[in-house]
Amino acid sequence: MSQTPTAGQLRNRLVDAILGERAVPSDVERAMRTVPRDAFLPGIELENAYTDQAVTIKDNPGKPLPLSCASVPSVVAMMLGQLGTRPGDKVLEVGAGTGYNAALLAELVGGDNVTTVDIDSDVALHARTTLNAAGHESVTVIERNGLLGVHENAPYDRIIATVGVWDIPATWWEQLVDGGRLVLPLRWRGQTRSVALTRRGGELVSDGMELCGFVPIIGQNGERTASLNAADTIRLHYDQDQDIDTAALADTLLAKRPAGSFLSTQRIGGKESFDGVWLRATAGDDRVCRLEVTPEAEEQALIHRPAAPGRSPVLVEGGSLAYLTVTREGVDPDRPFRLGAAAYGPRGEELAHDLIAHIDAWGAARLAVPHMTVTSSATGTAPGHVINKPESRITLAY
Repeated sequence: MSQTPTAGQLRNRLVDAILGERAVPSDVERAMRTVPRDAFLPGIELENAYTDQAVTIKDNPGKPLPLSCASVPSVVAMMLGQLGTRPGDKVLEVGAGTGYNAALLAELVGGDNVTTVDIDSDVALHARTTLNAAGHESVTVIERNGLLGVHENAPYDRIIATVGVWDIPATWWEQLVDGGRLVLPLRWRGQTRSVALTRRGGELVSDGMELCGFVPIIGQNGERTASLNAADTIRLHYDQDQDIDTAALADTLLAKRPAGSFLSTQRIGGKESFDGVWLRATAGDDRVCRLEVTPEAEEQALIHRPAAPGRSPVLVEGGSLAYLTVTREGVDPDRPFRLGAAAYGPRGEELAHDLIAHIDAWGAARLAVPHMTVTSSATGTAPGHVINKPESRITLAY
């Protein structure tokens, strides 16, 4: 008769699985084998606490995403690896969540050096309670708008955000030492990447970015959402600096006259990610947005199925659009799927060919990521494609 695995066995099994998928620094591995995730998720079944999944700790009624959750453990490991802490570093975490990440940071740098902040009183209390119960009383928990940082404990050697950030606030710049690192799930053109940035005087310079998804931080409203049909089953997500004619787009889709479907030369395997197409397009094209098609719209076949219905890149101009598609072909058994574009509107075919050019550029170097330089909105920019936000300027270059 098999015995029920202990929390420690489940924890080690989870860490082993993460190590099988990605490289994890030895100090991060040690912390994840030490800190009991289940202690920060009271009321959750033990096995569920040690699955590589997010766990909601506070719902957000009327909104599609929860207010707060425990992040996916493999993403936690990835971001802590990007952060590159050293013993004794002073660390600010924006988004306290369950307190689990702060406990990991305490193992890495010492609890006296960790400050975690959350705008929600219930979440901050939960983190304080679980950290105390787990023996991490020395971690500082602050209830405050995380966009303000925590100036009284600054400056910090490391700042990590565990919520989706659309713009980098000037307060974080002011509280990060020169040479310090900032890791955050940064949102632009409808996608989110965990970007590792090092401060070099008046610039933040990237040395890596990874695909991720996080609950957006409260207090930043630079992203817009528009329904493109009366049933609200086709939606466009875009940034405030983009000139989008949502009424013209809605009329185009209502007419149900596609400009056509077009195929690129790029094929992918069944488990191969194609999110790099989106990233590649944002490094030179300001027409990139996110298209969301709900299951109801799919069932009614209102438009040609996007590559990923919930979140596909789309090029938009006037009343025309073209979005990424995936078509199954039997030509190559290793890569049976072919990337392409579906187009609508008078300039749809032109947009489709532009999107295919982005696909082909990605196909020539599928693992390449752009170099990102961030400056404050009051200063100049580095060479490359610039995306302006209220408090920062983002420059991307391959």
